[in-house]
Amino acid sequence: MYTFIAAIVILVLGYTFYGKLAQKVFKAADTPTPAITMEDGVDFMPMPSKKVFLIQLLNIAGTGPIFGALMGACFGEVVLLWIVFGTILAGAIHDYYSGMISLRRNGCSIVEIVGEFLGNKVKAVMIVFSIILLILVGTVFMTTPAALLGKLTEGFLSAKAWLVIIMVYYILATILTIDKIMGKIYPLFGAVLIFMAVGLLFGLFYHGYTLPEISFVDKHPAGLPVWPYMFITVACGAISGFHSTQSPLMARCLKQEKHGRQVFYGAMVAEGVIALIWAQAGIAFYHNTDALYAAISAVGQSGVVYEVLHTLLGPVGGALAVIGVVACPITSGDTAFRSARLILADALKWDQKKLNKRLIVAVPLLAVGMILSQLDFAVIWRYFSWSNQTLAMVALWAAATYLSRNADKFWYSLIAAVPAAFMSALIFTYMLMSKSEFYLGLSASIAYPAGIIFAAVLSFIFWKTCAPKKNA
Repeated sequence: MYTFIAAIVILVLGYTFYGKLAQKVFKAADTPTPAITMEDGVDFMPMPSKKVFLIQLLNIAGTGPIFGALMGACFGEVVLLWIVFGTILAGAIHDYYSGMISLRRNGCSIVEIVGEFLGNKVKAVMIVFSIILLILVGTVFMTTPAALLGKLTEGFLSAKAWLVIIMVYYILATILTIDKIMGKIYPLFGAVLIFMAVGLLFGLFYHGYTLPEISFVDKHPAGLPVWPYMFITVACGAISGFHSTQSPLMARCLKQEKHGRQVFYGAMVAEGVIALIWAQAGIAFYHNTDALYAAISAVGQSGVVYEVLHTLLGPVGGALAVIGVVACPITSGDTAFRSARLILADALKWDQKKLNKRLIVAVPLLAVGMILSQLDFAVIWRYFSWSNQTLAMVALWAAATYLSRNADKFWYSLIAAVPAAFMSALIFTYMLMSKSEFYLGLSASIAYPAGIIFAAVLSFIFWKTCAPKKNA
């Protein structure tokens, strides 16, 4: 209980003070935003900041802070440290600057930002990389709700039938103007996501469960090391590259720059709170990591969510679980495909005002997602997790470069450069140790120092390239 209270206090203080520091470093001003100057009635459209916050929360969260937190909780209470401090120092910084730089660049995508600050070669790689990631995200959040709905409607509609229905919805959500679906139903589902987390917390206390206190012991039943596996596994609950593709969507809807801290930094902190609750709930409900891991292995993350909420909150909890593991991933999936459409359109310099042009870009992307949906979910998820964190690393280096050029002092860029270096070490270490994605399986004695060296090299390149010259 004490750990939970301390964690919530730290998250609130992080938003209040570190979020203001991020805003100060960026020099948020009262200049007109793209939502005003470039309003097109399709993607650029001014909306109230509270609505934009809820849409952003649902875009970036969905089931990410639920599924990722539950899998991260299998490592034990040490996951709480990464959720709290990762959210404040890395995830929220990543989301804030990817959104605010986009806002200053006419609502451009993360790919365009990377191209401007890291070069066209990196941009070319990122176009392909980010589109693949977004298709993987859309596919992941297509198959999981279809599978659950198939179980709930067994004998009436199969999982494949639900897959087709979801795909039809994706087509509509991807090509329609942003106010038609996202602007109307997303705030509602965003509020439901928050209500579900608060209800879960109430249910735990009501039924007498004890929230676990912090521990620094690796308790993963399969013996996976905390570094780097836990940091990759949690993903959306601490930092996620997927968010850098979503923040520009909302940058096109903000009416004032000062709302950026609330929308971008604040939504990530809210996601951190949701992840914190679910991580502690997973350990508390199953009493230990062995039982939690066994439950996930047996019924999957969706099954665990349903069991926890239905047990603690009864029929209301069951209904919330269905919404949580069906509606929330679907709404993350459709924004993934929408982002992929905008990134590809930006790369091709194709105007998206006309419906037929939106269809030309969107249909092939959705077709690829439909094909991938036939693959094993576990395979898709493994590649999604790694590519997701890699994108976060690149986005942070781009943000650090932007700040080195535009902040009042060079050392202000460290607010993005330090987490960028951290993520660089994490990604490279994971690549060397992974047996499933890269088939290297190197020992920690080799991978750990190699990861540190890789991060040090990138940090040196950043300093050499971006630090002000003494004689300049």
